[in-house]
Amino acid sequence: MNYLRLFVGVSAWIQLDANQSSGPLALYEGSIESVLEDDLGPLAAPARLYGRVWTSGPQAVIRYYAAQPLDGGAQVPICAVARLGIGQLRKLPDSKPGMAVLGAPSAGVYIVDEFR
Repeated sequence: MNYLRLFVGVSAWIQLDANQSSGPLALYEGSIESVLEDDLGPLAAPARLYGRVWTSGPQAVIRYYAAQPLDGGAQVPICAVARLGIGQLRKLPDSKPGMAVLGAPSAGVYIVDEFR
């Protein structure tokens, strides 16, 4: 992460799901592909972020483990999470088991030092 100059707290806006661009947004437990809306350190928008979604609690948890620049560069490992501030990624009441319905299609992505 230091090699890429991606330090803890570096952040950018993302489109949570590359296949859905408007809300409300339905995310399913499992793999996710997100799109950078802003540059994240040396990763230029619209690079792709790859990660995993968990939906079992009151809010969705999204962790990213890889980024793919779209300039032909190699995929790089990252350690990042999606956040929206107070309430974070709180699920809407019509969420069913194994999925999370969110009110917004975008969130912030933040570099972290480890997943907790």
